[in-house]
Amino acid sequence: MWVDAAGNLIGLIRGRDEDAPATRVIAHMDELSMLVKRVEPDGTLRLTPLGTMYPANFGLGPVAVLGNQETFCCVLALGSEHTTQESQRIWATKPDQGDKALDWPDVYVFTGRTPEELTDAGVGPGTRVCIDRSKRTLIEIGDYVGCYFMDDRAAVTVLLQTARRLHTDGNRPASDVYLVFSTSEEIGGVGASYACKSLPGELTLALEVGPTEAEYGTTVTGGPIVAYSDAQAVYDKDVADRLMEIATKLDLAPQAAVLGAFESDASHAKSTGASPRAGLLCLPTLSTHGYEVISRTAIPAATDVLVEFLG
Repeated sequence: MWVDAAGNLIGLIRGRDEDAPATRVIAHMDELSMLVKRVEPDGTLRLTPLGTMYPANFGLGPVAVLGNQETFCCVLALGSEHTTQESQRIWATKPDQGDKALDWPDVYVFTGRTPEELTDAGVGPGTRVCIDRSKRTLIEIGDYVGCYFMDDRAAVTVLLQTARRLHTDGNRPASDVYLVFSTSEEIGGVGASYACKSLPGELTLALEVGPTEAEYGTTVTGGPIVAYSDAQAVYDKDVADRLMEIATKLDLAPQAAVLGAFESDASHAKSTGASPRAGLLCLPTLSTHGYEVISRTAIPAATDVLVEFLG
């Protein structure tokens, strides 16, 4: 195992055939978050998003400000609903008035600190802000579990479980496998593209959460989602067909999908020429980029498919 120049954590499992092309399997470590745009004179923070989402995806409430010298809890706020047209920023978002969806210029972070205190804590333009630990607890909903950031915690878990299976069960893969825990997927697949350029191999397979909506014919109650394309690239059909075949043989009810408004580490790598071949295996996920829900069987099902695929 090692960490490369892009901050990706990489593990290598040697395959049975040293002459066969290596496979890169990628799950990203980064999550949706926010970036401080400026510090106001009253000590509040204005934000811009890191990744594709709106304030409603997170909801108003506690956030963690990751200062260089201190990490501390603050509150993502809009302001009082008990206001009139004089408070235009709030007025425009009220359902009985402007009825405009919340966007980043509408909200701010209340810190309870002065600009000088924020400077001492190492907070300024470029400081990261993320959902506070108090909102990260996994909840159970019958046969399902929910939390923020299944994207990509669930896929990271699949990659770890796969590594354990390949290492401890004697299921040595057919060829060398590079397990890549990548950086900066949410802002353009930067880490994965670097890994694909620097590591051997022809095929990049991304593990991801997958949207479950009627337009794709996918549901959170179904089996693993196998993508044939997304907004960034067309995946290799023989790879997708093989994933579908394996999942069908394992009685996992796979779901083929042509995705829009979706990108992955693998499609970024293929579209930039960093990887000649690409595939995408997804865990069916309700409310992607929101408060995400998966079936309890989603992680073991995706793990089973991946272990068989690499074998």
